[in-house]
Amino acid sequence: MHHGVSKQEVGPTMVGDEHSDPNLMHYLGATKRNMLGNHFWEYYVHDAPRIVLDKLEKCGYRVISMTGVGQTLVWCLHKESINNSAFLPAQDTL
Repeated sequence: MHHGVSKQEVGPTMVGDEHSDPNLMHYLGATKRNMLGNHFWEYYVHDAPRIVLDKLEKCGYRVISMTGVGQTLVWCLHKESINNSAFLPAQDTL
């Protein structure tokens, strides 16, 4: 994936929450932490976002959108399911 990113880009990069796939978090080299005052856990890495995005692209994820919130950048990614029917409830046939 090609990125238009400045050289000032640095980590840490937040990559997930307590509900994230532990195997994916391990692949990214993420550490789980709870920041003082927060009532949730988050995963982070010391890598710059472009490194994380490259790793996620290798796993089949693609960037859907990106925005800035103050001095924070947020990327929304998506990965196609191989078998979406596994998530659908069984249908009764008449």
